[in-house]
Amino acid sequence: MNQEHAARRLGKGAVPAPAAPLPAALAAYATGEPEPAYRLLAEREDGTVVRCGQVVAKAHAADSDPEELAVRMRIAADPALAGVLLPPLRPGAGLLRGRPVSLWPYGDPVDAERPEDAPWEAAAELLAALHRVPLAALPGPLPAMRGPAKLARALRRLARAGGPDRGPRPAAGSPAVPPAPGGGGGGSGLGPQVVWDAARTLPAWARGEVPAPGGGVLCHGDLHLGQLVRGSAAGGGWRLIDVDDLGVGAPAWDLARPAAWYAAGVLGSGAWGRFLGAYRAAGGPAAGPAGCDPWPALDAAARALTVQTAALALAKAAENRRRLDDVERLMVESCARIATLPPDLEGPRPA
Repeated sequence: MNQEHAARRLGKGAVPAPAAPLPAALAAYATGEPEPAYRLLAEREDGTVVRCGQVVAKAHAADSDPEELAVRMRIAADPALAGVLLPPLRPGAGLLRGRPVSLWPYGDPVDAERPEDAPWEAAAELLAALHRVPLAALPGPLPAMRGPAKLARALRRLARAGGPDRGPRPAAGSPAVPPAPGGGGGGSGLGPQVVWDAARTLPAWARGEVPAPGGGVLCHGDLHLGQLVRGSAAGGGWRLIDVDDLGVGAPAWDLARPAAWYAAGVLGSGAWGRFLGAYRAAGGPAAGPAGCDPWPALDAAARALTVQTAALALAKAAENRRRLDDVERLMVESCARIATLPPDLEGPRPA
């Protein structure tokens, strides 16, 4: 006698089967099979991703705006972005356990074991093409680029992680950055306080506290090498993936992570020079023409990505009760230097 039959005999009603873990349910959604084989590619608070053969399924964050996500997916499928963004297998998102779900063709990622082969030039050329797309040609209404929202999320995660040298917790509904303690200053050591102090130097829009200034171009919003794939699904060339943060904003944000890595000493001058040169040669608008100083245009966004990276590094280290690794330490050290700068109340307007 099985468990369900026994429960009915005892008048207790049926015993529901335990729900499958989200990755398994996501794989079943993607394939239509009850228990398909799959590989878990990512499982974070902002998304769970599995691979089933040549199909990749993503369960987006539960708080995703479904209308904005629908527009972002239509943009990825639009002919204007052919050769730049990997198009979805279906034009719209489904729903699984209250979370939007999208399906994509599989593409081979950048080989993390061969950093010398990192496609910095290809990434730069894709960004330049993305930034040059006429906004009027795209399906709308166009959402805002969500880069500043990711910085705000990183600061909230740092606040939740806590720590003995962290600033006061922000109250519900208050700005993302706690008030400066005792007259401010750069803080001491390489703890959370230097990140809060560095965040206070940024314009409020860069912290996601107020809307970004008007204008701008189509931006990816979360550019890093993990956002590139290639293979048969991409026509053999590199394509950008992950449209969750795609939208209109300051193009400097898409160059900010490699710029921040270069400023912190994580990315070598050769790779940075190739990336910046390829972006300029392809007509990218964010850094000015070749020969001019790119930093007046990139500085605010690069500082914002430095704060975001350091906040996540400290939060993860606290959550896992471990020390910072060498790269994480460099980013927090950069925050200590940023914290000594005067506040940037406005920052450059998007191009």
